[in-house]
Amino acid sequence: MPGLFDPAYVGALSAAQHWGLTEQLFRPVFVYTVRPVRRTQQTIHGTAFVIRHISEVRLFGTTPLWRGRIKVQISDIHRTIVDMLDEPAAGGGIRHVSECLKTYLARRDAEPSKLIDYADRLGNGAVFKRLGFLTELYDGPATLVDACTAHRTQGAVKLDPAIPSPRLLRRWRLWLPDRWKMEQAAHD
Repeated sequence: MPGLFDPAYVGALSAAQHWGLTEQLFRPVFVYTVRPVRRTQQTIHGTAFVIRHISEVRLFGTTPLWRGRIKVQISDIHRTIVDMLDEPAAGGGIRHVSECLKTYLARRDAEPSKLIDYADRLGNGAVFKRLGFLTELYDGPATLVDACTAHRTQGAVKLDPAIPSPRLLRRWRLWLPDRWKMEQAAHD
């Protein structure tokens, strides 16, 4: 990957596997690059890539990973969660993203304040809404829920843009899919 997409980093599902947030195996390698992207899905030397273009200011929260003698940048564990909340499809859908978040919050190296910092730097209010809702739903740290509430933006977004979402949860300004109604109601 170095040279193909640089400056870039491996993220989303590919990073979630690396950090032990999921046991599921996903074939494509998710890459975030500053370079212009013509095709978001490519196969190079038999390896499938899903490529996302980002601005240079969004190139943060990475760490080097050595593959033999090759150094690759990968999103750190916190950025991995934020990227999947930013674009649930890159995390295998919101159901899988929520499982990754639960795993993250149970880890010793979880830093909720870093999630807030990264989400703030990313500048997408939907991340705070999704993160706050899921953290509250799964009885995560109240400080994280409070920080998400404080960063909540106007307007409503879908919990997962890929799923029809007929119910608005006003507290988080989130449109919820039908199958999330029962889980949310059980929590109330």
